[in-house]
Amino acid sequence: MNVESLVRDTLREQAAGQRAVEPGFADRVLAVRRRRRRVRGLASVAAVVATVAAIAVGVPSVDSGRDEPPAAGNGISAHPDQSPPRDLIAAGDVALAAYYTAETVERTAGEGVNRRTYWLLDPATGRYEKDDRWSYVAVAPGMRTAAVLERDLPADRIGILDLTTGDIDRWVKAGHGVGGLAYSRDGGRIVATTYDENPDLRVRVQAAEGGGEAWVSKFGGTSRTGFLVLDVVTDESTWSAVPAGRDVNAREDFAFSRTGQLVYSRVVGERDGLQQFYDLSGAKTAAPADERYLRSDVPARLSPDGRLAALGLAKERKDTSWSSIRDPRTGEEVTKVRGATLLAWVDDRRLIAWERAPGVAEYRPRLVLVTLGSDEVTQLSGTRVPDDDFDRQEWEPVFVTR
Repeated sequence: MNVESLVRDTLREQAAGQRAVEPGFADRVLAVRRRRRRVRGLASVAAVVATVAAIAVGVPSVDSGRDEPPAAGNGISAHPDQSPPRDLIAAGDVALAAYYTAETVERTAGEGVNRRTYWLLDPATGRYEKDDRWSYVAVAPGMRTAAVLERDLPADRIGILDLTTGDIDRWVKAGHGVGGLAYSRDGGRIVATTYDENPDLRVRVQAAEGGGEAWVSKFGGTSRTGFLVLDVVTDESTWSAVPAGRDVNAREDFAFSRTGQLVYSRVVGERDGLQQFYDLSGAKTAAPADERYLRSDVPARLSPDGRLAALGLAKERKDTSWSSIRDPRTGEEVTKVRGATLLAWVDDRRLIAWERAPGVAEYRPRLVLVTLGSDEVTQLSGTRVPDDDFDRQEWEPVFVTR
Protein backbone atom coordinates (compact mmCIF):
# COMPACT_ATOMS: atom_id res chain seq x y z
CA MET A 1 0.00 0.00 0.00
CA ASN A 2 1.49 3.40 -1.01
CA VAL A 3 1.66 6.47 1.19
CA GLU A 4 -1.32 8.16 -0.48
CA SER A 5 -3.49 5.12 0.25
CA LEU A 6 -2.30 5.01 3.85
CA VAL A 7 -3.10 8.67 4.39
CA ARG A 8 -6.49 8.32 2.68
CA ASP A 9 -7.45 5.39 4.92
CA THR A 10 -6.24 7.20 8.00
CA LEU A 11 -8.31 10.27 7.25
CA ARG A 12 -11.29 8.05 6.59
CA GLU A 13 -10.97 6.77 10.17
CA GLN A 14 -10.50 10.30 11.47
CA ALA A 15 -13.52 11.53 9.54
CA ALA A 16 -15.57 8.78 11.17
CA GLY A 17 -14.36 10.48 14.31
CA GLN A 18 -13.18 9.76 17.77
CA ARG A 19 -15.59 12.59 18.59
CA ALA A 20 -17.64 15.15 16.67
CA VAL A 21 -15.76 17.51 14.35
CA GLU A 22 -15.19 20.53 16.54
CA PRO A 23 -15.85 24.06 15.24
CA GLY A 24 -12.67 25.76 14.16
CA PHE A 25 -11.00 22.40 13.51
CA ALA A 26 -9.81 23.57 10.08
CA ASP A 27 -8.34 26.71 11.70
CA ARG A 28 -6.35 24.53 14.13
CA VAL A 29 -5.02 22.25 11.43
CA LEU A 30 -3.98 25.16 9.21
CA ALA A 31 -2.30 26.94 12.11
CA VAL A 32 -0.31 23.86 13.06
CA ARG A 33 0.51 23.41 9.40
CA ARG A 34 2.12 26.83 9.34
CA ARG A 35 4.17 25.98 12.44
CA ARG A 36 5.15 22.49 11.31
CA ARG A 37 5.94 22.50 7.60
CA ARG A 38 7.36 19.01 7.78
CA VAL A 39 3.86 17.50 7.99
CA ARG A 40 2.28 19.78 5.37
CA GLY A 41 1.06 16.82 3.27
CA LEU A 42 -1.11 15.40 6.04
CA ALA A 43 -2.26 18.78 7.32
CA SER A 44 -3.58 19.99 3.98
CA VAL A 45 -5.72 16.87 3.50
CA ALA A 46 -7.01 17.07 7.08
CA ALA A 47 -8.04 20.68 6.49
CA VAL A 48 -10.11 19.63 3.49
CA VAL A 49 -11.82 16.88 5.52
CA ALA A 50 -12.67 19.34 8.29
CA THR A 51 -13.94 21.95 5.83
CA VAL A 52 -16.24 19.45 4.11
CA ALA A 53 -17.62 18.36 7.49
CA ALA A 54 -18.24 21.97 8.49
CA ILE A 55 -20.09 22.74 5.25
CA ALA A 56 -22.39 19.79 5.85
CA VAL A 57 -23.68 21.32 9.12
CA GLY A 58 -26.93 23.30 8.94
CA VAL A 59 -26.76 26.96 9.96
CA PRO A 60 -30.19 28.33 10.87
CA SER A 61 -30.27 31.87 12.27
CA VAL A 62 -29.76 32.33 16.01
CA ASP A 63 -29.26 35.57 17.93
CA SER A 64 -25.79 36.24 19.27
CA GLY A 65 -25.16 35.58 22.97
CA ARG A 66 -22.78 37.00 25.55
CA ASP A 67 -20.38 35.39 27.98
CA GLU A 68 -20.97 35.61 31.73
CA PRO A 69 -18.45 35.32 34.59
CA PRO A 70 -18.37 32.07 36.60
CA ALA A 71 -21.22 31.57 39.05
CA ALA A 72 -20.57 30.49 42.62
CA GLY A 73 -23.92 28.92 43.51
CA ASN A 74 -26.24 26.32 42.01
CA GLY A 75 -23.85 23.48 42.82
CA ILE A 76 -21.21 24.85 40.46
CA SER A 77 -17.50 24.37 41.06
CA ALA A 78 -15.65 26.32 38.39
CA HIS A 79 -11.96 27.05 37.84
CA PRO A 80 -11.67 29.17 34.69
CA ASP A 81 -7.99 29.81 35.38
CA GLN A 82 -7.06 26.10 35.23
CA SER A 83 -6.31 24.13 32.06
CA PRO A 84 -5.86 21.26 32.57
CA PRO A 85 -7.86 21.47 35.81
CA ARG A 86 -6.28 20.96 39.21
CA ASP A 87 -9.40 21.36 41.37
CA LEU A 88 -12.91 19.93 41.16
CA ILE A 89 -15.08 20.98 38.22
CA ALA A 90 -18.75 20.19 38.70
CA ALA A 91 -22.29 21.42 38.16
CA GLY A 92 -25.40 19.97 39.75
CA ASP A 93 -25.21 16.18 39.88
CA VAL A 94 -22.40 15.92 37.30
CA ALA A 95 -18.68 16.21 37.95
CA LEU A 96 -15.44 15.92 36.06
CA ALA A 97 -14.35 12.61 37.58
CA ALA A 98 -11.12 12.36 35.59
CA TYR A 99 -9.31 13.52 32.51
CA TYR A 100 -6.55 12.07 30.37
CA THR A 101 -3.93 13.02 27.84
CA ALA A 102 -2.40 10.72 25.24
CA GLU A 103 0.80 10.47 23.24
CA THR A 104 2.31 7.91 20.91
CA VAL A 105 5.18 5.98 22.45
CA GLU A 106 7.51 4.12 20.10
CA ARG A 107 7.60 0.40 20.84
CA THR A 108 9.62 -0.99 17.94
CA ALA A 109 11.05 0.54 14.77
CA GLY A 110 8.10 1.97 12.88
CA GLU A 111 5.47 0.87 15.43
CA GLY A 112 4.15 2.57 18.52
CA VAL A 113 1.24 2.68 20.97
CA ASN A 114 -1.05 5.60 21.71
CA ARG A 115 -0.66 5.74 25.50
CA ARG A 116 -3.12 7.47 27.83
CA THR A 117 -2.22 9.08 31.15
CA TYR A 118 -5.06 9.70 33.61
CA TRP A 119 -5.64 12.27 36.34
CA LEU A 120 -8.30 11.04 38.80
CA LEU A 121 -10.33 13.11 41.24
CA ASP A 122 -9.32 12.50 44.85
CA PRO A 123 -12.65 12.63 46.76
CA ALA A 124 -10.90 13.67 49.97
CA THR A 125 -9.08 16.71 48.58
CA GLY A 126 -11.19 17.62 45.56
CA ARG A 127 -8.05 17.71 43.43
CA TYR A 128 -7.00 15.75 40.36
CA GLU A 129 -4.04 13.45 40.95
CA LYS A 130 -1.96 11.78 38.27
CA ASP A 131 -2.24 7.98 38.16
CA ASP A 132 -0.16 6.54 35.33
CA ARG A 133 -0.69 2.87 36.23
CA TRP A 134 -3.64 2.38 33.91
CA SER A 135 -4.16 2.22 30.16
CA TYR A 136 -7.91 2.71 30.48
CA VAL A 137 -10.17 4.00 33.28
CA ALA A 138 -13.98 4.04 33.55
CA VAL A 139 -15.36 5.81 36.62
CA ALA A 140 -18.56 4.40 38.12
CA PRO A 141 -21.60 6.61 38.83
CA GLY A 142 -21.20 7.94 42.37
CA MET A 143 -17.44 8.36 41.80
CA ARG A 144 -16.38 5.99 44.57
CA THR A 145 -14.89 3.28 42.37
CA ALA A 146 -13.50 2.88 38.87
CA ALA A 147 -12.83 -0.03 36.54
CA VAL A 148 -9.25 -0.05 35.25
CA LEU A 149 -7.02 -1.92 32.81
CA GLU A 150 -3.29 -2.40 33.22
CA ARG A 151 -0.80 -0.93 30.78
CA ASP A 152 -0.41 -3.81 28.32
CA LEU A 153 -3.50 -4.25 26.15
CA PRO A 154 -5.46 -6.34 25.62
CA ALA A 155 -5.67 -7.05 29.36
CA ASP A 156 -6.65 -10.42 30.83
CA ARG A 157 -8.23 -8.94 33.97
CA ILE A 158 -10.25 -5.94 35.11
CA GLY A 159 -9.37 -4.05 38.27
CA ILE A 160 -11.92 -2.42 40.56
CA LEU A 161 -10.20 0.65 41.98
CA ASP A 162 -11.19 2.35 45.23
CA LEU A 163 -10.93 6.05 44.38
CA THR A 164 -10.70 7.06 48.05
CA THR A 165 -7.66 4.93 48.87
CA GLY A 166 -6.19 4.56 45.39
CA ASP A 167 -5.93 0.80 45.96
CA ILE A 168 -7.33 -2.06 43.90
CA ASP A 169 -10.29 -3.61 45.70
CA ARG A 170 -10.17 -6.76 43.58
CA TRP A 171 -9.19 -8.16 40.21
CA VAL A 172 -11.71 -9.91 37.98
CA LYS A 173 -10.44 -12.38 35.39
CA ALA A 174 -11.87 -11.57 31.97
CA GLY A 175 -11.21 -14.73 29.99
CA HIS A 176 -10.81 -12.56 26.87
CA GLY A 177 -8.43 -9.72 26.03
CA VAL A 178 -10.03 -6.44 27.13
CA GLY A 179 -9.27 -3.03 25.65
CA GLY A 180 -12.13 -0.74 26.72
CA LEU A 181 -14.62 -0.32 29.58
CA ALA A 182 -17.95 1.43 30.21
CA TYR A 183 -20.46 1.37 33.07
CA SER A 184 -24.21 1.03 32.76
CA ARG A 185 -26.26 4.07 33.75
CA ASP A 186 -27.09 2.55 37.15
CA GLY A 187 -23.48 1.47 37.75
CA GLY A 188 -24.43 -2.17 38.25
CA ARG A 189 -22.68 -3.58 35.18
CA ILE A 190 -19.62 -3.02 33.04
CA VAL A 191 -19.39 -3.67 29.31
CA ALA A 192 -15.79 -4.57 28.42
CA THR A 193 -14.82 -4.48 24.75
CA THR A 194 -12.56 -7.37 23.75
CA TYR A 195 -9.75 -7.32 21.18
CA ASP A 196 -7.19 -9.75 19.82
CA GLU A 197 -4.48 -7.08 19.79
CA ASN A 198 -3.87 -3.64 21.23
CA PRO A 199 -6.50 -1.31 19.68
CA ASP A 200 -4.17 1.68 20.13
CA LEU A 201 -1.35 0.50 17.89
CA ARG A 202 0.19 3.11 15.59
CA VAL A 203 2.49 2.84 12.57
CA ARG A 204 4.86 5.49 11.29
CA VAL A 205 4.30 6.76 7.72
CA GLN A 206 5.98 9.30 5.51
CA ALA A 207 3.84 12.29 4.54
CA ALA A 208 3.44 13.18 0.86
CA GLU A 209 5.31 15.93 -0.98
CA GLY A 210 8.51 15.46 0.96
CA GLY A 211 6.87 16.07 4.34
CA GLY A 212 7.94 14.50 7.59
CA GLU A 213 6.85 11.35 9.37
CA ALA A 214 3.67 10.89 11.36
CA TRP A 215 2.02 8.23 13.53
CA VAL A 216 -1.29 6.88 12.23
CA SER A 217 -3.68 4.14 13.33
CA LYS A 218 -2.75 0.66 12.27
CA PHE A 219 -4.47 -0.27 9.02
CA GLY A 220 -6.49 -3.33 8.10
CA GLY A 221 -9.68 -2.84 10.13
CA THR A 222 -10.00 -3.88 13.75
CA SER A 223 -9.05 -6.79 15.98
CA ARG A 224 -12.25 -6.33 18.00
CA THR A 225 -13.84 -9.68 18.87
CA GLY A 226 -16.91 -8.81 20.95
CA PHE A 227 -17.89 -7.69 24.42
CA LEU A 228 -18.05 -8.94 27.98
CA VAL A 229 -20.88 -7.91 30.34
CA LEU A 230 -19.73 -8.00 33.96
CA ASP A 231 -21.98 -7.81 37.04
CA VAL A 232 -20.08 -5.64 39.54
CA VAL A 233 -21.73 -7.25 42.57
CA THR A 234 -21.29 -10.93 41.76
CA ASP A 235 -18.32 -10.59 39.33
CA GLU A 236 -20.18 -12.98 37.03
CA SER A 237 -19.79 -12.27 33.33
CA THR A 238 -20.91 -13.39 29.88
CA TRP A 239 -19.04 -12.87 26.63
CA SER A 240 -20.64 -12.34 23.22
CA ALA A 241 -18.84 -12.46 19.90
CA VAL A 242 -19.36 -9.64 17.40
CA PRO A 243 -17.87 -10.16 13.92
CA ALA A 244 -15.49 -7.36 12.87
CA GLY A 245 -16.11 -5.53 9.60
CA ARG A 246 -14.51 -2.81 7.51
CA ASP A 247 -16.96 -0.29 8.97
CA VAL A 248 -15.23 -0.50 12.36
CA ASN A 249 -12.08 1.44 13.27
CA ALA A 250 -9.16 -0.07 15.17
CA ARG A 251 -10.60 1.08 18.51
CA GLU A 252 -14.38 1.10 18.67
CA ASP A 253 -15.55 0.38 22.20
CA PHE A 254 -19.06 -0.65 23.20
CA ALA A 255 -21.29 1.28 25.58
CA PHE A 256 -24.66 0.48 27.12
CA SER A 257 -27.90 1.87 25.78
CA ARG A 258 -29.87 4.03 28.20
CA THR A 259 -31.85 1.08 29.61
CA GLY A 260 -28.83 -1.23 29.63
CA GLN A 261 -30.70 -3.83 27.56
CA LEU A 262 -28.52 -3.21 24.49
CA VAL A 263 -25.01 -2.07 23.66
CA TYR A 264 -23.84 0.09 20.77
CA SER A 265 -20.67 1.27 19.07
CA ARG A 266 -19.74 3.75 16.39
CA VAL A 267 -19.52 2.62 12.76
CA VAL A 268 -18.02 4.24 9.67
CA GLY A 269 -20.56 5.22 7.02
CA GLU A 270 -21.80 7.90 4.68
CA ARG A 271 -21.96 10.47 7.48
CA ASP A 272 -20.37 11.09 10.88
CA GLY A 273 -21.90 9.92 14.14
CA LEU A 274 -23.40 6.63 12.97
CA GLN A 275 -23.93 3.87 15.54
CA GLN A 276 -24.90 0.20 15.51
CA PHE A 277 -26.83 -1.46 18.35
CA TYR A 278 -26.55 -5.09 19.48
CA ASP A 279 -28.49 -7.21 21.92
CA LEU A 280 -26.59 -8.78 24.77
CA SER A 281 -26.04 -11.97 22.76
CA GLY A 282 -24.08 -9.98 20.16
CA ALA A 283 -26.76 -9.90 17.44
CA LYS A 284 -27.34 -6.67 15.49
CA THR A 285 -30.62 -4.96 16.33
CA ALA A 286 -32.45 -1.73 15.62
CA ALA A 287 -31.81 1.31 17.79
CA PRO A 288 -34.28 1.94 20.63
CA ALA A 289 -36.99 4.42 19.68
CA ASP A 290 -35.50 7.17 21.85
CA GLU A 291 -31.91 6.63 20.66
CA ARG A 292 -32.32 6.23 16.90
CA TYR A 293 -31.53 9.90 16.18
CA LEU A 294 -28.58 10.19 18.57
CA ARG A 295 -25.03 10.58 17.33
CA SER A 296 -22.23 8.36 18.55
CA ASP A 297 -19.87 11.36 18.59
CA VAL A 298 -22.00 13.60 20.86
CA PRO A 299 -21.37 12.33 24.40
CA ALA A 300 -24.32 14.03 26.17
CA ARG A 301 -27.01 11.93 24.41
CA LEU A 302 -30.39 11.97 26.29
CA SER A 303 -31.47 14.41 29.01
CA PRO A 304 -32.08 12.91 32.48
CA ASP A 305 -35.84 12.76 31.89
CA GLY A 306 -35.30 11.28 28.42
CA ARG A 307 -37.35 13.95 26.64
CA LEU A 308 -34.54 15.76 24.83
CA ALA A 309 -31.60 14.64 22.70
CA ALA A 310 -28.26 16.45 22.46
CA LEU A 311 -27.09 16.57 18.86
CA GLY A 312 -24.28 18.16 16.92
CA LEU A 313 -23.08 21.60 15.92
CA ALA A 314 -25.82 23.70 14.27
CA LYS A 315 -24.20 27.10 13.84
CA GLU A 316 -20.90 28.86 14.44
CA ARG A 317 -20.08 32.55 14.39
CA LYS A 318 -17.13 34.50 15.65
CA ASP A 319 -16.53 33.50 19.28
CA THR A 320 -19.83 31.58 19.54
CA SER A 321 -21.31 28.21 18.63
CA TRP A 322 -24.72 26.59 18.97
CA SER A 323 -25.68 22.92 19.01
CA SER A 324 -29.01 21.32 18.21
CA ILE A 325 -31.46 19.94 20.78
CA ARG A 326 -34.00 17.56 19.25
CA ASP A 327 -36.99 15.41 20.05
CA PRO A 328 -35.39 11.96 20.48
CA ARG A 329 -38.36 10.10 18.96
CA THR A 330 -39.00 12.27 15.90
CA GLY A 331 -35.60 13.82 15.29
CA GLU A 332 -37.19 17.27 14.96
CA GLU A 333 -35.25 20.21 16.36
CA VAL A 334 -36.74 21.66 19.55
CA THR A 335 -34.23 24.44 20.13
CA LYS A 336 -30.55 25.31 20.00
CA VAL A 337 -28.18 25.78 22.88
CA ARG A 338 -24.80 27.44 23.19
CA GLY A 339 -21.80 25.16 22.85
CA ALA A 340 -19.74 23.47 20.19
CA THR A 341 -19.71 19.92 21.56
CA LEU A 342 -22.31 18.85 24.15
CA LEU A 343 -20.56 16.64 26.71
CA ALA A 344 -23.00 15.94 29.55
CA TRP A 345 -26.46 16.89 30.81
CA VAL A 346 -26.39 18.53 34.24
CA ASP A 347 -30.17 18.44 34.56
CA ASP A 348 -33.09 18.67 32.14
CA ARG A 349 -32.20 22.24 31.09
CA ARG A 350 -28.43 22.61 31.56
CA LEU A 351 -25.46 20.93 29.88
CA ILE A 352 -21.68 21.02 30.01
CA ALA A 353 -20.09 21.72 26.64
CA TRP A 354 -16.88 22.62 24.89
CA GLU A 355 -17.13 26.20 23.62
CA ARG A 356 -14.53 28.33 21.91
CA ALA A 357 -12.74 31.02 23.86
CA PRO A 358 -13.67 34.53 22.71
CA GLY A 359 -11.24 36.95 21.14
CA VAL A 360 -8.90 34.27 19.76
CA ALA A 361 -8.55 33.79 16.02
CA GLU A 362 -7.87 30.06 16.24
CA TYR A 363 -10.21 27.57 17.89
CA ARG A 364 -9.41 27.27 21.61
CA PRO A 365 -12.04 25.30 23.58
CA ARG A 366 -12.97 25.66 27.25
CA LEU A 367 -15.54 23.85 29.37
CA VAL A 368 -18.70 25.87 29.90
CA LEU A 369 -22.13 25.44 31.46
CA VAL A 370 -24.98 26.27 29.07
CA THR A 371 -28.74 26.54 29.57
CA LEU A 372 -31.67 25.92 27.23
CA GLY A 373 -33.40 29.17 26.35
CA SER A 374 -30.38 31.31 27.21
CA ASP A 375 -27.29 32.43 25.31
CA GLU A 376 -25.35 33.00 28.52
CA VAL A 377 -22.46 30.68 29.38
CA THR A 378 -20.65 30.01 32.64
CA GLN A 379 -16.98 29.18 32.17
CA LEU A 380 -15.92 26.08 34.11
CA SER A 381 -12.31 25.52 33.01
CA GLY A 382 -9.45 27.38 31.48
CA THR A 383 -8.87 27.37 27.75
CA ARG A 384 -7.38 24.23 26.26
CA VAL A 385 -4.40 25.17 24.10
CA PRO A 386 -3.51 22.64 21.39
CA ASP A 387 -0.09 21.09 21.28
CA ASP A 388 2.00 21.65 18.16
CA ASP A 389 2.84 17.94 18.19
CA PHE A 390 0.33 15.87 16.17
CA ASP A 391 1.37 12.81 18.19
CA ARG A 392 0.00 14.24 21.44
CA GLN A 393 -3.64 14.57 22.50
CA GLU A 394 -4.77 17.43 24.70
CA TRP A 395 -6.65 16.72 27.93
CA GLU A 396 -9.99 15.00 27.48
CA PRO A 397 -12.67 15.18 30.22
CA VAL A 398 -14.51 12.22 31.76
CA PHE A 399 -17.86 13.28 33.25
CA VAL A 400 -19.81 11.12 35.69
CA THR A 401 -22.97 11.48 37.80
CA ARG A 402 -21.89 12.08 41.39
